[in-house]
Amino acid sequence: MLAGRSLGRGYDWLWTAFAVSTFGTWIAFDAFPLLAILVLHARPEAVSSLAAVGLLAGAAVAVPLGPWIEFRRKRPVMIAMDLIRFAATISVPIAFVLGRLTFVQLVVVAVIMAAADIAFRAASGACLKALVAPGDLVIASGRLEATTWTATAIGPPLGGAAIGVFGPVVTVVANAVSFLLSALAIRRIGGSEPAPAQRHAQGFRAAELIEGWRAILAHPVLRLLFFNTVLVNGLIMATAPLLAVLMLRDLGFAPWQYGLAFGAPRIGGLIGARLAPLLAARFGQHNVLLAAGTLRACWSLGLAFMPNGGAGIAVVFALQFGLVTCAGIFNPVFAAYRLAQIEIERTARVLSAWTITSSATIAVLTALWGLLAGFAAVRTAIALSGLLLLTTPLLLPRRALRAWEGAGSRS
Repeated sequence: MLAGRSLGRGYDWLWTAFAVSTFGTWIAFDAFPLLAILVLHARPEAVSSLAAVGLLAGAAVAVPLGPWIEFRRKRPVMIAMDLIRFAATISVPIAFVLGRLTFVQLVVVAVIMAAADIAFRAASGACLKALVAPGDLVIASGRLEATTWTATAIGPPLGGAAIGVFGPVVTVVANAVSFLLSALAIRRIGGSEPAPAQRHAQGFRAAELIEGWRAILAHPVLRLLFFNTVLVNGLIMATAPLLAVLMLRDLGFAPWQYGLAFGAPRIGGLIGARLAPLLAARFGQHNVLLAAGTLRACWSLGLAFMPNGGAGIAVVFALQFGLVTCAGIFNPVFAAYRLAQIEIERTARVLSAWTITSSATIAVLTALWGLLAGFAAVRTAIALSGLLLLTTPLLLPRRALRAWEGAGSRS
Protein backbone atom coordinates (compact mmCIF):
# COMPACT_ATOMS: atom_id res chain seq x y z
CA MET A 1 0.00 0.00 0.00
CA LEU A 2 1.26 3.50 -0.84
CA ALA A 3 0.97 4.76 2.74
CA GLY A 4 3.25 1.92 3.90
CA ARG A 5 6.37 2.66 1.85
CA SER A 6 9.50 4.11 3.40
CA LEU A 7 10.04 7.85 3.38
CA GLY A 8 13.69 7.60 4.41
CA ARG A 9 15.79 7.09 7.52
CA GLY A 10 15.66 10.73 8.54
CA TYR A 11 11.87 10.80 8.47
CA ASP A 12 11.70 7.54 10.43
CA TRP A 13 13.73 9.03 13.29
CA LEU A 14 11.71 12.25 13.20
CA TRP A 15 8.56 10.13 13.35
CA THR A 16 10.03 8.18 16.30
CA ALA A 17 10.78 11.40 18.20
CA PHE A 18 7.28 12.66 17.50
CA ALA A 19 5.71 9.36 18.59
CA VAL A 20 7.60 9.16 21.88
CA SER A 21 6.85 12.71 22.99
CA THR A 22 3.24 12.51 21.78
CA PHE A 23 2.59 9.35 23.78
CA GLY A 24 4.15 10.99 26.83
CA THR A 25 1.97 14.06 26.41
CA TRP A 26 -1.24 12.06 26.12
CA ILE A 27 -0.42 9.73 28.99
CA ALA A 28 -0.28 12.97 30.98
CA PHE A 29 -3.58 14.12 29.42
CA ASP A 30 -4.92 17.11 31.42
CA ALA A 31 -2.42 16.34 34.19
CA PHE A 32 -2.21 19.96 35.35
CA PRO A 33 -6.01 20.48 35.55
CA LEU A 34 -6.27 17.15 37.39
CA LEU A 35 -3.60 18.25 39.87
CA ALA A 36 -5.33 21.59 40.31
CA ILE A 37 -8.69 19.91 40.93
CA LEU A 38 -7.69 16.84 42.95
CA VAL A 39 -4.60 18.08 44.85
CA LEU A 40 -4.96 21.87 45.09
CA HIS A 41 -8.81 21.87 45.12
CA ALA A 42 -9.00 24.75 42.64
CA ARG A 43 -12.32 26.26 41.52
CA PRO A 44 -13.52 26.06 37.87
CA GLU A 45 -12.39 29.62 37.17
CA ALA A 46 -8.89 28.82 38.44
CA VAL A 47 -8.70 25.61 36.40
CA SER A 48 -9.62 27.52 33.24
CA SER A 49 -7.19 30.31 34.08
CA LEU A 50 -4.37 27.76 34.46
CA ALA A 51 -4.80 26.70 30.84
CA ALA A 52 -5.47 30.24 29.62
CA VAL A 53 -2.56 32.02 31.31
CA GLY A 54 -0.10 29.31 30.36
CA LEU A 55 -1.03 29.41 26.70
CA LEU A 56 -1.30 33.19 26.42
CA ALA A 57 1.95 33.97 28.19
CA GLY A 58 3.69 31.13 26.35
CA ALA A 59 2.47 32.53 23.03
CA ALA A 60 3.77 35.98 23.95
CA VAL A 61 7.17 34.56 24.88
CA ALA A 62 7.26 32.65 21.58
CA VAL A 63 6.66 35.68 19.32
CA PRO A 64 10.39 36.34 18.67
CA LEU A 65 11.16 32.62 18.41
CA GLY A 66 9.90 32.25 14.82
CA PRO A 67 12.56 34.51 13.28
CA TRP A 68 15.15 33.13 15.70
CA ILE A 69 14.41 29.55 14.62
CA GLU A 70 14.25 30.40 10.91
CA PHE A 71 17.89 31.46 10.79
CA ARG A 72 19.23 28.46 12.75
CA ARG A 73 19.54 24.77 12.08
CA LYS A 74 16.34 23.10 13.16
CA ARG A 75 17.52 19.90 14.82
CA PRO A 76 19.57 21.60 17.58
CA VAL A 77 16.57 23.85 18.25
CA MET A 78 14.29 20.79 18.60
CA ILE A 79 16.72 19.08 20.97
CA ALA A 80 17.03 22.25 23.08
CA MET A 81 13.24 22.57 23.32
CA ASP A 82 12.96 18.92 24.40
CA LEU A 83 15.50 19.49 27.17
CA ILE A 84 13.71 22.65 28.32
CA ARG A 85 10.38 20.77 28.41
CA PHE A 86 11.99 17.96 30.41
CA ALA A 87 13.41 20.33 33.02
CA ALA A 88 10.15 22.23 33.40
CA THR A 89 7.98 19.12 33.58
CA ILE A 90 10.12 17.16 36.05
CA SER A 91 10.00 20.09 38.50
CA VAL A 92 6.31 19.36 39.17
CA PRO A 93 6.67 15.83 40.65
CA ILE A 94 9.75 16.98 42.58
CA ALA A 95 7.74 19.79 44.18
CA PHE A 96 4.85 17.41 44.87
CA VAL A 97 7.08 14.89 46.65
CA LEU A 98 8.59 17.69 48.74
CA GLY A 99 5.13 19.03 49.62
CA ARG A 100 5.88 22.34 47.88
CA LEU A 101 3.60 22.15 44.82
CA THR A 102 1.61 25.34 44.30
CA PHE A 103 -0.81 26.71 41.76
CA VAL A 104 1.75 29.38 40.80
CA GLN A 105 4.30 26.71 39.89
CA LEU A 106 1.78 24.97 37.65
CA VAL A 107 1.18 28.28 35.86
CA VAL A 108 4.91 28.97 35.40
CA VAL A 109 5.56 25.48 34.06
CA ALA A 110 2.56 25.81 31.74
CA VAL A 111 4.04 29.03 30.31
CA ILE A 112 7.44 27.44 29.69
CA MET A 113 5.84 24.37 28.11
CA ALA A 114 3.63 26.45 25.83
CA ALA A 115 6.55 28.52 24.51
CA ALA A 116 8.78 25.48 24.04
CA ASP A 117 5.97 23.58 22.28
CA ILE A 118 5.51 26.43 19.78
CA ALA A 119 9.23 26.56 19.06
CA PHE A 120 9.46 22.78 18.68
CA ARG A 121 6.50 22.64 16.28
CA ALA A 122 7.90 25.39 14.09
CA ALA A 123 11.31 23.74 13.90
CA SER A 124 9.90 20.25 13.33
CA GLY A 125 7.63 21.47 10.52
CA ALA A 126 10.61 22.98 8.73
CA CYS A 127 12.59 19.80 9.38
CA LEU A 128 9.79 17.66 7.94
CA LYS A 129 9.60 19.75 4.77
CA ALA A 130 13.36 19.36 4.28
CA LEU A 131 13.26 15.57 4.80
CA VAL A 132 10.23 14.65 2.66
CA ALA A 133 9.52 15.18 -1.04
CA PRO A 134 6.55 17.50 -1.77
CA GLY A 135 4.52 14.65 -3.25
CA ASP A 136 4.87 12.64 -0.03
CA LEU A 137 3.72 15.35 2.38
CA VAL A 138 0.17 14.00 2.70
CA ILE A 139 1.51 10.50 3.47
CA ALA A 140 4.08 11.84 5.93
CA SER A 141 1.52 14.07 7.66
CA GLY A 142 -0.98 11.21 7.70
CA ARG A 143 1.47 9.00 9.59
CA LEU A 144 2.11 11.70 12.16
CA GLU A 145 -1.63 12.28 12.49
CA ALA A 146 -2.26 8.54 12.91
CA THR A 147 0.40 8.46 15.62
CA THR A 148 -1.28 11.35 17.41
CA TRP A 149 -4.66 9.65 17.43
CA THR A 150 -3.19 6.33 18.51
CA ALA A 151 -1.56 8.15 21.43
CA THR A 152 -4.79 9.93 22.30
CA ALA A 153 -6.67 6.62 22.27
CA ILE A 154 -4.19 4.75 24.46
CA GLY A 155 -2.65 7.52 26.56
CA PRO A 156 -5.57 8.95 28.60
CA PRO A 157 -6.98 5.57 29.77
CA LEU A 158 -3.47 4.37 30.60
CA GLY A 159 -2.69 7.62 32.37
CA GLY A 160 -5.97 7.54 34.29
CA ALA A 161 -5.27 3.97 35.45
CA ALA A 162 -1.71 4.92 36.44
CA ILE A 163 -3.00 7.85 38.50
CA GLY A 164 -5.42 5.54 40.28
CA VAL A 165 -2.64 3.10 41.20
CA PHE A 166 0.45 5.28 41.67
CA GLY A 167 -0.88 8.76 42.43
CA PRO A 168 -1.49 12.02 40.59
CA VAL A 169 2.04 12.87 39.37
CA VAL A 170 3.19 9.59 37.83
CA THR A 171 1.98 10.65 34.38
CA VAL A 172 3.93 13.91 34.64
CA VAL A 173 7.10 11.88 35.23
CA ALA A 174 6.34 9.76 32.16
CA ASN A 175 5.84 12.90 30.09
CA ALA A 176 9.17 14.33 31.24
CA VAL A 177 11.04 11.15 30.31
CA SER A 178 9.41 11.19 26.86
CA PHE A 179 11.09 14.51 26.08
CA LEU A 180 14.51 13.04 26.82
CA LEU A 181 13.81 10.08 24.52
CA SER A 182 12.59 12.45 21.81
CA ALA A 183 15.84 14.43 21.98
CA LEU A 184 17.84 11.21 21.56
CA ALA A 185 15.79 10.21 18.51
CA ILE A 186 16.31 13.60 16.86
CA ARG A 187 20.07 13.18 17.27
CA ARG A 188 19.78 9.95 15.28
CA ILE A 189 18.25 11.57 12.18
CA GLY A 190 21.70 11.73 10.61
CA GLY A 191 22.77 13.21 7.33
CA SER A 192 23.56 16.83 6.72
CA GLU A 193 20.91 19.36 7.62
CA PRO A 194 20.23 22.04 4.99
CA ALA A 195 21.78 25.40 5.78
CA PRO A 196 19.31 27.76 7.46
CA ALA A 197 17.91 30.79 5.71
CA GLN A 198 20.16 33.84 5.71
CA ARG A 199 19.11 37.32 6.75
CA HIS A 200 19.30 39.91 4.03
CA ALA A 201 20.66 42.43 6.51
CA GLN A 202 22.78 42.26 9.62
CA GLY A 203 21.01 42.18 12.95
CA PHE A 204 17.44 41.58 13.96
CA ARG A 205 14.68 43.48 12.18
CA ALA A 206 11.36 44.19 13.87
CA ALA A 207 9.56 43.35 10.61
CA GLU A 208 10.71 39.74 10.98
CA LEU A 209 8.39 39.38 13.96
CA ILE A 210 5.32 39.69 11.74
CA GLU A 211 6.65 38.06 8.57
CA GLY A 212 4.81 34.81 9.33
CA TRP A 213 1.46 36.56 9.69
CA ARG A 214 2.09 38.61 6.55
CA ALA A 215 2.71 35.47 4.52
CA ILE A 216 -0.46 33.83 5.85
CA LEU A 217 -2.73 36.81 5.28
CA ALA A 218 -1.38 37.40 1.76
CA HIS A 219 -2.36 33.88 0.65
CA PRO A 220 -6.06 33.64 -0.36
CA VAL A 221 -6.53 30.03 0.80
CA LEU A 222 -4.20 29.97 3.81
CA ARG A 223 -5.84 33.11 5.14
CA LEU A 224 -9.29 31.52 5.39
CA LEU A 225 -7.93 28.19 6.63
CA PHE A 226 -6.03 30.16 9.27
CA PHE A 227 -9.17 31.80 10.63
CA ASN A 228 -11.15 28.56 10.43
CA THR A 229 -8.64 26.30 12.18
CA VAL A 230 -7.74 28.84 14.86
CA LEU A 231 -11.39 29.38 15.76
CA VAL A 232 -12.32 25.68 15.69
CA ASN A 233 -9.37 24.71 17.88
CA GLY A 234 -10.05 27.59 20.24
CA LEU A 235 -13.72 26.75 20.74
CA ILE A 236 -13.02 23.05 21.26
CA MET A 237 -10.13 23.57 23.67
CA ALA A 238 -11.90 26.32 25.63
CA THR A 239 -14.28 23.73 27.04
CA ALA A 240 -11.63 21.12 27.95
CA PRO A 241 -11.15 22.33 31.56
CA LEU A 242 -14.92 22.72 31.94
CA LEU A 243 -15.53 19.17 30.77
CA ALA A 244 -13.05 18.00 33.41
CA VAL A 245 -14.97 19.95 36.06
CA LEU A 246 -18.32 18.66 34.78
CA MET A 247 -17.26 15.02 34.74
CA LEU A 248 -14.95 14.84 37.78
CA ARG A 249 -16.77 17.21 40.14
CA ASP A 250 -20.39 17.61 39.06
CA LEU A 251 -21.10 14.14 37.68
CA GLY A 252 -18.71 12.24 39.97
CA PHE A 253 -16.77 10.28 37.36
CA ALA A 254 -13.49 8.69 38.47
CA PRO A 255 -10.28 9.81 36.72
CA TRP A 256 -10.03 6.51 34.85
CA GLN A 257 -13.59 6.92 33.56
CA TYR A 258 -12.80 10.45 32.43
CA GLY A 259 -9.69 9.22 30.64
CA LEU A 260 -11.56 6.32 29.05
CA ALA A 261 -14.44 8.49 27.85
CA PHE A 262 -12.12 10.86 26.02
CA GLY A 263 -9.35 8.41 25.13
CA ALA A 264 -11.10 5.41 23.63
CA PRO A 265 -12.96 7.38 20.89
CA ARG A 266 -9.61 8.61 19.56
CA ILE A 267 -9.36 5.41 17.58
CA GLY A 268 -11.60 7.30 15.15
CA GLY A 269 -8.76 9.76 14.57
CA LEU A 270 -6.45 6.87 13.68
CA ILE A 271 -9.03 5.59 11.20
CA GLY A 272 -9.44 9.07 9.73
CA ALA A 273 -5.70 9.62 9.40
CA ARG A 274 -5.29 6.29 7.61
CA LEU A 275 -8.10 7.17 5.22
CA ALA A 276 -6.93 10.72 4.52
CA PRO A 277 -4.31 9.97 1.80
CA LEU A 278 -6.71 7.60 0.04
CA LEU A 279 -9.60 10.05 0.17
CA ALA A 280 -7.42 12.92 -1.03
CA ALA A 281 -6.17 10.86 -3.96
CA ARG A 282 -9.69 9.75 -4.91
CA PHE A 283 -11.78 12.88 -4.32
CA GLY A 284 -9.21 15.68 -4.37
CA GLN A 285 -7.71 17.60 -1.47
CA HIS A 286 -10.17 20.49 -1.68
CA ASN A 287 -13.23 18.20 -1.43
CA VAL A 288 -11.74 16.37 1.55
CA LEU A 289 -10.88 19.63 3.33
CA LEU A 290 -14.36 21.06 2.78
CA ALA A 291 -16.29 17.92 3.77
CA ALA A 292 -14.21 16.94 6.79
CA GLY A 293 -13.82 20.58 7.85
CA THR A 294 -17.58 21.00 7.87
CA LEU A 295 -18.39 17.73 9.62
CA ARG A 296 -15.87 18.24 12.44
CA ALA A 297 -17.89 21.24 13.66
CA CYS A 298 -21.10 19.28 14.24
CA TRP A 299 -20.41 17.18 17.36
CA SER A 300 -19.39 19.29 20.35
CA LEU A 301 -22.82 20.75 21.14
CA GLY A 302 -24.05 17.38 22.39
CA LEU A 303 -21.48 17.35 25.22
CA ALA A 304 -23.52 20.01 27.03
CA PHE A 305 -26.28 17.42 27.54
CA MET A 306 -24.08 14.66 28.94
CA PRO A 307 -25.89 12.54 31.60
CA ASN A 308 -24.17 10.80 34.50
CA GLY A 309 -23.32 7.11 34.82
CA GLY A 310 -22.75 4.72 31.95
CA ALA A 311 -25.01 6.70 29.65
CA GLY A 312 -22.73 9.73 30.04
CA ILE A 313 -19.67 7.73 29.00
CA ALA A 314 -21.59 6.38 25.99
CA VAL A 315 -22.61 9.90 24.92
CA VAL A 316 -19.06 11.21 25.22
CA PHE A 317 -17.74 8.21 23.29
CA ALA A 318 -20.16 8.66 20.38
CA LEU A 319 -19.65 12.42 20.08
CA GLN A 320 -15.89 12.30 20.43
CA PHE A 321 -15.63 9.43 17.96
CA GLY A 322 -17.45 11.47 15.33
CA LEU A 323 -15.41 14.59 16.04
CA VAL A 324 -11.98 12.99 15.98
CA THR A 325 -12.70 10.84 12.91
CA CYS A 326 -13.50 13.99 10.93
CA ALA A 327 -10.50 15.80 12.42
CA GLY A 328 -8.27 12.81 11.64
CA ILE A 329 -9.20 13.13 7.97
CA PHE A 330 -8.96 16.93 7.85
CA ASN A 331 -5.70 17.51 9.73
CA PRO A 332 -3.11 15.68 7.58
CA VAL A 333 -4.56 16.99 4.32
CA PHE A 334 -4.58 20.49 5.76
CA ALA A 335 -1.03 20.14 7.15
CA ALA A 336 0.31 18.88 3.81
CA TYR A 337 -1.40 21.69 1.89
CA ARG A 338 -0.08 24.31 4.30
CA LEU A 339 3.52 23.06 4.07
CA ALA A 340 3.31 22.89 0.27
CA GLN A 341 2.31 26.56 0.07
CA ILE A 342 5.06 27.93 2.32
CA GLU A 343 8.47 28.86 0.94
CA ILE A 344 11.19 26.90 2.71
CA GLU A 345 12.85 30.09 3.99
CA ARG A 346 9.58 31.16 5.70
CA THR A 347 8.43 27.81 7.07
CA ALA A 348 9.42 28.29 10.72
CA ARG A 349 8.03 31.82 10.87
CA VAL A 350 4.70 30.85 9.31
CA LEU A 351 4.27 27.80 11.53
CA SER A 352 5.24 29.69 14.67
CA ALA A 353 2.86 32.54 13.78
CA TRP A 354 0.07 30.03 13.20
CA THR A 355 0.71 28.22 16.48
CA ILE A 356 1.13 31.45 18.47
CA THR A 357 -2.22 32.72 17.20
CA SER A 358 -3.88 29.39 17.91
CA SER A 359 -2.45 29.25 21.43
CA ALA A 360 -3.42 32.85 22.18
CA THR A 361 -6.94 32.26 20.87
CA ILE A 362 -7.30 29.12 22.96
CA ALA A 363 -6.05 31.05 25.98
CA VAL A 364 -8.45 33.96 25.55
CA LEU A 365 -11.44 31.74 24.84
CA THR A 366 -10.56 29.42 27.73
CA ALA A 367 -10.46 32.38 30.11
CA LEU A 368 -13.75 33.75 28.76
CA TRP A 369 -15.44 30.37 29.00
CA GLY A 370 -14.17 29.93 32.55
CA LEU A 371 -15.74 33.27 33.48
CA LEU A 372 -18.94 32.29 31.71
CA ALA A 373 -19.06 29.00 33.61
CA GLY A 374 -18.60 30.84 36.89
CA PHE A 375 -21.25 33.41 36.01
CA ALA A 376 -23.85 31.08 34.47
CA ALA A 377 -23.17 27.34 34.53
CA VAL A 378 -20.65 24.84 33.19
CA ARG A 379 -23.20 23.25 30.84
CA THR A 380 -24.25 26.63 29.48
CA ALA A 381 -20.67 27.51 28.58
CA ILE A 382 -20.16 24.16 26.84
CA ALA A 383 -23.40 24.60 24.89
CA LEU A 384 -22.42 28.09 23.68
CA SER A 385 -19.12 26.74 22.36
CA GLY A 386 -20.97 24.01 20.48
CA LEU A 387 -23.37 26.50 18.91
CA LEU A 388 -20.54 28.76 17.73
CA LEU A 389 -18.70 25.79 16.26
CA LEU A 390 -21.68 25.17 13.98
CA THR A 391 -20.94 28.50 12.27
CA THR A 392 -17.24 27.84 11.56
CA PRO A 393 -17.72 26.04 8.21
CA LEU A 394 -18.67 29.45 6.80
CA LEU A 395 -14.97 30.33 7.05
CA LEU A 396 -13.80 27.45 4.85
CA PRO A 397 -12.35 28.75 1.54
CA ARG A 398 -14.66 26.92 -0.85
CA ARG A 399 -14.08 28.85 -4.08
CA ALA A 400 -10.43 29.59 -3.40
CA LEU A 401 -9.62 25.93 -2.69
CA ARG A 402 -11.29 24.74 -5.88
CA ALA A 403 -9.50 27.42 -7.91
CA TRP A 404 -6.17 26.39 -6.38
CA GLU A 405 -6.60 22.70 -7.08
CA GLY A 406 -7.82 23.41 -10.58
CA ALA A 407 -4.68 25.42 -11.31
CA GLY A 408 -2.38 22.93 -9.58
CA SER A 409 -0.57 23.11 -6.25
CA ARG A 410 2.33 25.54 -5.93
CA SER A 411 5.47 24.00 -4.51
